[in-house]
Amino acid sequence: MAANLTPQYFEAEEAFRKASTVEEKIAALEEMLAVIPKHKGTEKIQADLKRRLSKLRDEGQKKAKAGRADPFHVEKQGAGQVVMLGFPNTGKSSLLAALTRARPKVADYPFTTTVPMAGMMPYQDILIQLVDTPPVTESAVPPGLTGTLRNSDALLVLVDAGSDDCLEQLQFCLNYLAEKRIIRSDSNSSVRGIPPERLLVLLSRADQDHSGERIEILRELAPPGVKLFPVSAQTGAGLEELKEKIFELLGIIRIYTKVPGKEPDLKVPFILKRGSTVADLAGEIHRDLPRTMKTARIWGSARFEGQAVMRDYVLQDRDIVEIS
Repeated sequence: MAANLTPQYFEAEEAFRKASTVEEKIAALEEMLAVIPKHKGTEKIQADLKRRLSKLRDEGQKKAKAGRADPFHVEKQGAGQVVMLGFPNTGKSSLLAALTRARPKVADYPFTTTVPMAGMMPYQDILIQLVDTPPVTESAVPPGLTGTLRNSDALLVLVDAGSDDCLEQLQFCLNYLAEKRIIRSDSNSSVRGIPPERLLVLLSRADQDHSGERIEILRELAPPGVKLFPVSAQTGAGLEELKEKIFELLGIIRIYTKVPGKEPDLKVPFILKRGSTVADLAGEIHRDLPRTMKTARIWGSARFEGQAVMRDYVLQDRDIVEIS
């Protein structure tokens, strides 16, 4: 029986050939396994992919056990992880310092950031993790960077609006994310990657001379669908609105719970994906609750306060839910 492999499979196979790190190879194999047609003619290929994938994962685990931890791996914390990408001196470290309590080394010379550095950004009643990364150039990209970017929840690309080569910076970063298959437009949930709607391009140093002219050029020539937002870490312009945009970028909602007859707990919300239901919330509270729950009442998005709803009711940000 013919395998009838798809173009998507061959694209992933080519990405595997070009991969330079274990993380990139694992991601490519995962994609090949996800998109390969599932029938008798591909059983041997599937078995080989699983074998190679298992071998690479074992290799990564052995390195970790041997004390060779990946310096580019950033453990996720808070309501979501947002990673920054950009050329040298585009203001990534300055932005991290302005939005979080992290104190990265900020200097006018390039390559002051050599490994990822994280900080927690307060947004209303939650914390969002921002990650500064070593810079990229057209001639060099840190070898571990693809894993950091691919494993994030959302991406910020920083482009220096005060620089004459701002358009080249934008084009290179977008091409890099596409070539490494980090930004993905397909909806295959079994393949790791960041959907386009979770990418925001920040036009940094928007307070510099002639930056307004360059911003207009970028808006005119940027690919359709790419969201651009001017900011300045120096003057603070756009930073408060940026916090809201970062929250929206993550595609999450905050849900509060209450016990029958008591006031709701408004201190620590449950963080769910946008579009989640009452049943999804129940599963976050306890794995058996979706099966045992009898009723649910909603304060917030429902038509009236304390309205009884079904388990498939779609929750909205800052709803209060009582499950019994």
